Amino acid sequence: MIEQTPHSPNEVTMDNLSAVIARVAEKIALATEAVKKLNLDRTQLENKIEDAQKRIQHILSRLPEQSDGRQLNLLGEAVAPTNPEDDNEPTTH
Repeated sequence: MIEQTPHSPNEVTMDNLSAVIARVAEKIALATEAVKKLNLDRTQLENKIEDAQKRIQHILSRLPEQSDGRQLNLLGEAVAPTNPEDDNEPTTH
């Protein structure tokens, strides 16, 4: 017959081991969920960046050439041509 000694605080029992395994499994599950959420957030941010880049590219494509002296019309609104003489305030003599 095998004698069993009383359990010391440092002795590993099956119950203790099972409890530790359960805590580790729970932490792994939480970490896995956090990683999934971060991946989803990253994908959403990448999509937002891609959309912003497309909008910027669209705006840049509407810019006049460097040599073009006309007024910029980035919003697509009708702009009446300006006459440099109209910019001067009328003077009274």
